Amino acid sequence: MSALGLPRAESPEQVGLSSARLERAAASIRRDVEQRVIPGAVLLIARGGRLAYAEAFGYRDREAGAAMTPDAIFRIASMTKPMTSVAAMMLAEEGLLEIAAPVADYLPEFADITVGVERRKPARAMTLQDLLRHTSGLTYEDFGDSPVQMIWRDEKPGDVGQTNADLVTKLARLPLMFEPGSTWEYSRSTDVVGRIIEVISGKTLGQFFAERITGPLGMPDTGFAATGKRATRVAEPQADPATGKRSPMRNVNEPARFESGGGGAVSTAADYLRFCQMLLNGGELDGVRLLAPKTAALMAADHLPPGVAYGGTARFGALAPTPDYGIGFGLGFAVRKEAGRCPLPGSVGDFWWHGVLGTTFWIDPAEQLIAVFMLQSPEHRMRYRNLTRQLVYAALTGTRGRRYR
Repeated sequence: MSALGLPRAESPEQVGLSSARLERAAASIRRDVEQRVIPGAVLLIARGGRLAYAEAFGYRDREAGAAMTPDAIFRIASMTKPMTSVAAMMLAEEGLLEIAAPVADYLPEFADITVGVERRKPARAMTLQDLLRHTSGLTYEDFGDSPVQMIWRDEKPGDVGQTNADLVTKLARLPLMFEPGSTWEYSRSTDVVGRIIEVISGKTLGQFFAERITGPLGMPDTGFAATGKRATRVAEPQADPATGKRSPMRNVNEPARFESGGGGAVSTAADYLRFCQMLLNGGELDGVRLLAPKTAALMAADHLPPGVAYGGTARFGALAPTPDYGIGFGLGFAVRKEAGRCPLPGSVGDFWWHGVLGTTFWIDPAEQLIAVFMLQSPEHRMRYRNLTRQLVYAALTGTRGRRYR
């Protein structure tokens, strides 16, 4: 294995990628660095289990004059969600967690949840499946100004000084925005999943990750903080030239009290590539199996029910999990259900997610392809979710369906 997560291909062409077209992609990213659009980034592309492309662009910290390095550590925000979802499915495989069960079976605080400002009793119980596919009725307080979100905002669910247990106690007292199962609403659902993992395992979420996922998979730089020597590798946003201020981001150089399963992890591109390769392989990597193949396939299937409504999808652009784009949502990721509709390239069955601070990844089983892009520039996250897809697929010239090994 290389220092960048997977064995290196002899050349991009060996796995069906064009070196010339990859350089064209690199030139586009470098141009944005030179024009101070973004501070810097890391892009890794793998195909057939081999690393085909790895490049660090620009600055890890522009203001400090520190160049970006391939082992830079990024705040991956909601790219934490797939990891927490995998942890839950591992417990389900052990018979310790039932995905169809009510959340209240594991968190009694949720036995008396209410819906809306009128605090009505929900028509049915919220389940673990609802949490994993974001149909729980929960919300994010900062992504709208509805009456429910205003109530949430007053309670500060994102307080970094709380524990996962504190958050669950807080959320159980707040009204749901929607009836469970009725609406896809991106939310703090996966934070609740993180707490369920703690309750069942008797470990903190960080301990569970380290002992059951990141340790076994060889992901040494992934966790909920980057302390000690690792602190010198943390990527930072650049200062806004108009204000001289950086986009606010959590200080990850100190141990985290709030180990948010929905958005609190840090990682490197190489670490996250290994996590993705495990999923592409059907739950196994280098002799370490986290999930059975059927479980991995279940996670990457669409779980949204017929007739589900959608709340707050506009901020996901052309990658929103809606029928308009032929996209659904599984147990931790968005998944492409149809060819066409979505204007961005990909394959039916590819699955992905992003981080609000600029990170993104996708896995394309039909092409045996993985791309991981790391950036700390929240204001440019949408541009790069779209641009990286165009650039990577434009470099894919090998025959579809060939086994690249």
